[in-house]
Amino acid sequence: MEPIIEIKNLTHIYSPNTPFQQVALDRVDLTIYRGEYLGIIGRTGSGKSTLIQHLNGLIRPTQGQVLFEGQDIWSSKELTHNIRFQVGLVFQYPEYQLFEETVYKDIAFGPRNMKLEEGEIDRRVRQAASFAGLSDAVLSRSPFELSGGQKRRVAIAGVIAMEPKVLVLDEPTAGLDPAGAASILANIDAYRRANGATIVIVSHSMEDVARLSDRLAVVSHGTLPYVGTPREVFSHGEELEALGLAVPTMNRVFTRLRAMGAPVDPAVYTVEQAKASFLAAWRQRKEGK
Repeated sequence: MEPIIEIKNLTHIYSPNTPFQQVALDRVDLTIYRGEYLGIIGRTGSGKSTLIQHLNGLIRPTQGQVLFEGQDIWSSKELTHNIRFQVGLVFQYPEYQLFEETVYKDIAFGPRNMKLEEGEIDRRVRQAASFAGLSDAVLSRSPFELSGGQKRRVAIAGVIAMEPKVLVLDEPTAGLDPAGAASILANIDAYRRANGATIVIVSHSMEDVARLSDRLAVVSHGTLPYVGTPREVFSHGEELEALGLAVPTMNRVFTRLRAMGAPVDPAVYTVEQAKASFLAAWRQRKEGK
């Protein structure tokens, strides 16, 4: 797979050389591949938000490098500026950042800052709205008249309209009901598939990241103790729980069953995998009789 973002020996220290000094990231290495779906998980205060803010140059490393398509994003002011259109970041509760008088103008804000022609801006606004699950009728309304879930969609559409190669989302489903959360995640995946985009998502929902992600990165005390496929990461279920992470329910159940001596795979993390594991164990037992 081809790398799109490479993080090398990244350290970030808040308030250095003061009594309030805090090491948020400590010599982190991570490669993000073109077109992949990467889930980032960790406890509050682990360094997740600091990590993703480095991906598009919102904050500068104390030490180390962030490379986008092989170039250090801090090598020039022009490149740092352009990276923010290539790597789109949707903050947690982004609806609080809406400010224009209509939904259309809010979504158009990013493309307009890219100095695109009006026809191209219009195309992007309408396409981004469609990807975010917004109808054309909503575009003329004030964003402040919308529900919380619709505001979330407007904010996501505003980033999608810049057509970033990498879409980074910090808890995009926080505070939404299960149906609303599932709908937004489906919209994000539709954008990924249609554009070949890379998705980086921070989520508190282990079930969601386990189901959707190609790989997971676990952040703990400013380091990445585990990076790999969901199966590889959740094979360390007991260690993840020791780090204070609420692993998927199925993973907890199967880790416990394995500890009790049951011949099951402890890396199970979905209902479908649980069913397959039970059937395999049943067949193995039946054949052994």
